[in-house]
Amino acid sequence: MAAVLELAGVTIRRGHNTLLDDVDWRVEEEERWVVLGPNGAGKTTLVQVAAAQIHPTAGVAGILGEVMGAVDVFDLRPRIGYTSAAVAERIPRDERVGDVVVSASYGVVGRWREHYDELDHDRAQDLLVEVGAAALVDRTFGTLSEGERKRVQIARSLMADPELLILDEPAAGLDLGGREDLVLTLSTLARDPLSPATILVSHHVEEIPPGFTHALFLRRGRVVAQGPLEQVMTEATLSEAFGMPLRLTSSEGRYAARRRSGRHAS
Repeated sequence: MAAVLELAGVTIRRGHNTLLDDVDWRVEEEERWVVLGPNGAGKTTLVQVAAAQIHPTAGVAGILGEVMGAVDVFDLRPRIGYTSAAVAERIPRDERVGDVVVSASYGVVGRWREHYDELDHDRAQDLLVEVGAAALVDRTFGTLSEGERKRVQIARSLMADPELLILDEPAAGLDLGGREDLVLTLSTLARDPLSPATILVSHHVEEIPPGFTHALFLRRGRVVAQGPLEQVMTEATLSEAFGMPLRLTSSEGRYAARRRSGRHAS
């Protein structure tokens, strides 16, 4: 398989702070990765590099066959589907949902004077159907619930038929029902062989959709472990990444974690 992302010794420094420290990471075409770690671990910084949003301070970042620093990022970014809280904040609240999705064809936020043909609008509608948001097409973005906004953002991230899909904490702010609906949607995408390589950022193992294949754990900017999910998703790795003794359970392809207490703590 070909690599869609290959990081070698990637370090990010801001002033005296090291946000990422000597990270090596390879993501291949058919893989679905979850990036896990506590607040401040460097997860968002890592995926900002993967999404060609920031350049490494040191090391080499290869993205979709190009090397950061040797390619125009404005040519590279349209090949990457990227959702994050920062992107969501830029979407005009009075924008029609159909336009929120279709405008990703030009890599812009906010419909202006671009021309879209019937095929573009048909694809936007198909993607809204795929993520269970077809009924929202004529609503405005600002009237949607948080869960509905997340679905629309995922449809938007797929509009340009990306080669790499990056979802930075898509379940943040959702209630239990919204989270479960989102996990089901992402599981369906993960199991579709036509879906692009996918990277999902989360704080919670409960948010890992069935169908995801690999995991990378971060703590304080350094990689704790990475590899196939069934190999690295262990109590020892989870406890090291989050800095506390944790009990890990799994059932029907889903994970759950809680802190060990009393005589069970180690």
